[in-house]
Amino acid sequence: MTAEVAESLFWIVLAAACAPLIAAAVPRRLVPEVVLLLIAGIIIGPFGLDIASITPEIDMLQELGLGLLFLLAGYELDQRELVGPGGRRAFLTWLCCLGLAFAVTFGLAQVITIRAEVATAIAVTSTALGTLLPILTERGLLETRMGQTILNHGAIGELCPVVAMAILLGARGAAGSLLVLALFALAAIVVAIVPRRIGRPESRAMATIRRGTDTTAQTQVRLTILLLVGLIALAAAFELDIIIAAFAAGFILRRLMPGGDENLETKLGGLAFGLLVPVFFVTSGMNIDVEAVVGRPGLLILAVVVLLLVRGVPVFVATRFERNDDGERAFDRRERGQIALYATTGLPLIVAVTTVAVDAGPMTPGNASVLVTAGVLTVLFLPLSALLLGRGEIERPVPRDEMIRRRTPPAS
Repeated sequence: MTAEVAESLFWIVLAAACAPLIAAAVPRRLVPEVVLLLIAGIIIGPFGLDIASITPEIDMLQELGLGLLFLLAGYELDQRELVGPGGRRAFLTWLCCLGLAFAVTFGLAQVITIRAEVATAIAVTSTALGTLLPILTERGLLETRMGQTILNHGAIGELCPVVAMAILLGARGAAGSLLVLALFALAAIVVAIVPRRIGRPESRAMATIRRGTDTTAQTQVRLTILLLVGLIALAAAFELDIIIAAFAAGFILRRLMPGGDENLETKLGGLAFGLLVPVFFVTSGMNIDVEAVVGRPGLLILAVVVLLLVRGVPVFVATRFERNDDGERAFDRRERGQIALYATTGLPLIVAVTTVAVDAGPMTPGNASVLVTAGVLTVLFLPLSALLLGRGEIERPVPRDEMIRRRTPPAS
């Protein structure tokens, strides 16, 4: 490890260690830890004090952090809900968002210089599910009806923009990109089937895995990381985004353990949120060019307004049609506003889309910085606004056995 890498890693880890302490000191924990990690990244990064830089080694840690973040997001999703009415409603809502986004961006292109209308439209339809996951967990919302609805919109708001980016911005063209996505999906299905075939509860392989679970072998954790890294390598071979691979890994892990595994969840949470996920958020903050944004505050405000209009308003309208088992509306107006604010929170996908667009040429680095900063502002203010809109109240969590019952597929 070179001195530059060691010094940069020290400042990043210091920021990660201080963030939860500062967040805990804020009354009612109004400022999410994620926000403090991003701010710390801006401060120590090349556009701030310039005391830390993103070297190839740190970039690898950042990618692993992003991968684990979305693996856990995919693992937490109620897959039966995702393919049920709530998931279908979230998908139709996202299609409306995309259509509205194209109309808005192409309309604005007649007035201001954008030059990357397609990329901009995809970016503003995203939801930062990976960013929301620790916030929802922190606020006790993850296993509530509202939390599940946010997860549905968040999952669609992460997966669909990635697929749209791969198809519409891919170098192979739409047809070639669709073929590659289909091949990756087929490979992921094979990966999901093989462990179920060879890992029957009574098999010798499963007995070996169980024996090593709480020893230095840590077999469950190692196999989970193998699943993640293997799919990331497969996605890289297909030139697909890492988020697709990470989500697929989370889905597969949940299918293998539909009832969950508290022991494994605790270990993965320690590995993810103890080091790799904070590294991802701090380094994301380090990439923000503050000077490129300060000179164009009007454009930044416009970008935030577009995000709220394109993503927040359709989600607010769509949740009006959510119903409880007794046929009553699931959410009142205040709760619908909270869901819309959470769903508009974006960052990782905005970073990914703008990076691709800048590398390809049509988007300028300055416009990319404005969009990314708008995403940061949504992380800074929208979850806080959602909490205040709910008057700081937290829904009663659904009991764990009920969540397990919902997630467990019915016996065939």
